[in-house]
Amino acid sequence: MNQSKKFHPFFIFLFSFVFVFFLSDSAKSLNWFSQNKETKPIPFQLQTDNTPIQRQNAGLISSFAPIVKKVAPSVVEIFTTQKVKAPEGWIFPFFNDPFFRRFFGPPDGGEDQNNPRIFPMPKPRKQTGLGSGVIVSPEGYIVTNNHVVDVAEEIKVLVGEQKKEFAGKIIGKDPLTDIALVKIEASGLPSIVFTDSDLVEVGDIVLAIGNPFALTQTVTMGIVSGKGRKDIGIEEYEDFIQTDAAINPGNSGGALVDIQGRLVGINTAIVSPGRVGNLGIGFAVPSNMARYVMDQILKNGRVIRGFLGVTISEVTPDLAQAFKLPEATGALVEQVSPGTPADQAGMKAGDVILEYNGQKVTDPRSLRLAVSQTPPGTKATLKIWRDGKEKIIQAVLKERTPEDVSANAPKQQEENSTFLPGVEIADLNRMIRQQFEIPPDVQGVVIVSVDPESPAARPGRNSLQPGDVILEVQHRPVRTVQEALQAVKGTSGNVLLRVWSKGITHFVVVPRSNK
Repeated sequence: MNQSKKFHPFFIFLFSFVFVFFLSDSAKSLNWFSQNKETKPIPFQLQTDNTPIQRQNAGLISSFAPIVKKVAPSVVEIFTTQKVKAPEGWIFPFFNDPFFRRFFGPPDGGEDQNNPRIFPMPKPRKQTGLGSGVIVSPEGYIVTNNHVVDVAEEIKVLVGEQKKEFAGKIIGKDPLTDIALVKIEASGLPSIVFTDSDLVEVGDIVLAIGNPFALTQTVTMGIVSGKGRKDIGIEEYEDFIQTDAAINPGNSGGALVDIQGRLVGINTAIVSPGRVGNLGIGFAVPSNMARYVMDQILKNGRVIRGFLGVTISEVTPDLAQAFKLPEATGALVEQVSPGTPADQAGMKAGDVILEYNGQKVTDPRSLRLAVSQTPPGTKATLKIWRDGKEKIIQAVLKERTPEDVSANAPKQQEENSTFLPGVEIADLNRMIRQQFEIPPDVQGVVIVSVDPESPAARPGRNSLQPGDVILEVQHRPVRTVQEALQAVKGTSGNVLLRVWSKGITHFVVVPRSNK
């Protein structure tokens, strides 16, 4: 006869107590691990207003004074100080070089009695800088340009018409976008309102507010002259808003606002060849990019970027025709670095990336920005063009780390052979590798001479130069001169080459004539 087992109430209570204690302790343990992995919370809430501005039937604006009164208190002056060493008595630091000292002597015309013709040791002096900043929170957080505060040993921030002075502290900076975040110990400050910079259109009226030449809270007016400006050569990640609103030295880090006084950009740079001052071509970092960098700094203490591992370039009409693309769009993969997410996903040189996570890739800039703003560990879906048809691949991004780029290009000729008009090539051997410093893993034929009058010598991305190594001709890998000659034999019109040049691999379209 089966008897049901009964537990004493004490044991039930003891068991329940131990279970709850264990569960509670485990929860704390799990929570501890999760807190270590979580990012820090942002200490303040940005003011945002993404309502589109009224572009039609808005009426005549007779004055921007109400907008200026609203925004100007949020724009501050930033003074920086750093110690530099310069020779005493000379205006130009290079005169302290022994070569110049030998001929020109000391700056006062005399000589050191103990050591003739030797200058006194350089003495430290203070060098000051001037810039602008934008208050983004009442608690004293200020966004500015990295180049305004990058090497500063002391930062002073002047707030308001009374120019109340505060000591500034760098919370974080990002040289790749030229954005920095500074903090002052204050409260109740007038913070600016952000808006979605992607909604800005060419032709919109904008105001630039800053402190050019130490003229406090100067306001200039202009329009948005262009969007998505790239290849300016200012920063690595470029997506500038171009404006003709006057931007001068001291404006850096100041606000670019729309006609509702909302922040659309951080004034950063001007084009002013050969002179100091404004020529009507200024650039501002979009507010969306500044906000992203600021959020990353506050959450992680630095900007964490995704990394794919490809070298990409623009798809020109010639390349689009060579790759049989319907249109000249996307980003051409010139090189895939071994062991990177792109390599592990099976991406190859010659692929054209058309979409990234469902978004169309219009050019290399848009892909570079999208990848950089994707968290490492994310599985990204890419639509590529390969062998005349579309293909979907997936890559798990890694975190971007600093990279070294090699660059060598000596000139010498060896084993010349006619290849294309004005282009002479040779087989790779140990001597040529040493002369041109070509790594052993690079396999192809080397260019030893290019006629300056030939099509291959035209300036631009399709130019060739001695020391370049041709890896492929018309999509065919080549290892010898004979293979290269055979690959180009019978072709007409333009010739597609895959070329290694100074450590970078890219595609080149070479015409057969100068016509």
